[in-house]
Amino acid sequence: MTAVDVVIMAAGKGTRMKSRLPKVLHRLAGRALVQHVIETAAALDARRIVVVTGNGADEVEAALTAWAHARATPVPAFARQEPQLGTGHAVQQALPLLPDDGTTLILNGDVPLIQAATLQSLVQRSGGRALALLSAEMPDPRGYGRVLRSGDAVRAIVEDKDATDVQRRITEVYTGFMAVPNGLLKRWLARLTQDNAQGEYYLTDIVRLAIEDGAEVLACEVEDTVQVEGVNSPVQLAALERAFQLRQARALMEQGVRIADPARFDLRGQLACAQDVEIDLNCVFEGRVSLGEGVRVGANCVIANADIAAGAVVHPFTHIDGEKTGVRIGQGARVGPFARLRPGADLGAEVHVGNFVEIKNATLARGAKANHLAYLGDASVGARVNYGAGSITANYDGANKHRTVIEDDVHIGSNSVLVAPVTIGRGGTVGASSTITKNTPPEALSVARGRQVSIPNWQRPKKKS
Repeated sequence: MTAVDVVIMAAGKGTRMKSRLPKVLHRLAGRALVQHVIETAAALDARRIVVVTGNGADEVEAALTAWAHARATPVPAFARQEPQLGTGHAVQQALPLLPDDGTTLILNGDVPLIQAATLQSLVQRSGGRALALLSAEMPDPRGYGRVLRSGDAVRAIVEDKDATDVQRRITEVYTGFMAVPNGLLKRWLARLTQDNAQGEYYLTDIVRLAIEDGAEVLACEVEDTVQVEGVNSPVQLAALERAFQLRQARALMEQGVRIADPARFDLRGQLACAQDVEIDLNCVFEGRVSLGEGVRVGANCVIANADIAAGAVVHPFTHIDGEKTGVRIGQGARVGPFARLRPGADLGAEVHVGNFVEIKNATLARGAKANHLAYLGDASVGARVNYGAGSITANYDGANKHRTVIEDDVHIGSNSVLVAPVTIGRGGTVGASSTITKNTPPEALSVARGRQVSIPNWQRPKKKS
């Protein structure tokens, strides 16, 4: 195999998207369209990746640079196409960045679902000597260049706007992907002209030039046409989103995951599942998520960057977002419904977190419970603690965060405020509606609230007539 260089065309305006955002930065499964293409190219161990930018070039280049830095991966090279004078002109801008040896693989930044295996086969067919094109049979070929053959041999590609009525009835189309030996690519691009209906430099004209030079031209047909479908409108973007999500859902179900409805499942990152995992309707997974054996995820949950251990149950409408530090849920824990776990939430085994409870940067040891309407932030909660409804840790003094420590077997009464930094001693009890500002001793009852006063025969004020 020769070295592979990748050129990704990402300069188009995307007029039909009707958006100020450059088309290749529109998102599919949580990532920009062009990011999908770059990830696929990287899987080929490409020697270099060149992204040709034009419309919104500054925005596209900044976004891809930031994305590469965040992933600690190489930043692609960029070539500017200004003005945009066609696909051949776009590739011409990348030529100074391409060596004379090797094979160039030309991809499109708005075709996100192409598979590495398909591209690998295309490079192999080129073999460092031939021009290899990726073609497909399309029932509705409008907008695509048609592959013209003489027997099995490819003799030309004609663009849709330049095709005759007879040629437009051809259903084998050029998908926009090709593999070309670098030296030949440079020779043929130098001979392109603008003699066509749009006055542009067509990349597809190199097929005619290759044949004139006696080079071999091969068309490799892809059967899974969703791989080569591009995004030109919000309708097409939504259709590819569903196709991609269905592909991911099927892969998980083939591993044994039970997904209630694959049409209502979204994976926008990486999801690892052990045996007998169940996922209900309308769940969204982002970042890196792992689900242990027998985990059950209820309907309408959003889970990002979390490790959920075996036997845990995430009830419906729960929002878990670990961001950079992650969230951990221990074996057999119960979370939700309507709970929110933020970065640094670390729940031990058999912990119960109930409805409208928010946890951030806090650890809960085995068997701790916060079942209703509560907040735990910057806290260490011991085993078997019962944290009452309406209680909060006041962890922020307006300038700095402080930590609350609740030792084992503590009972926190409802509507209490624990003002950090503070420690509640082991086995202690905090009376309901108390505001605790000082450390409490073990096994003590601590109450901090005003004495109740009842005034008999008290009359409410009355409106003046």
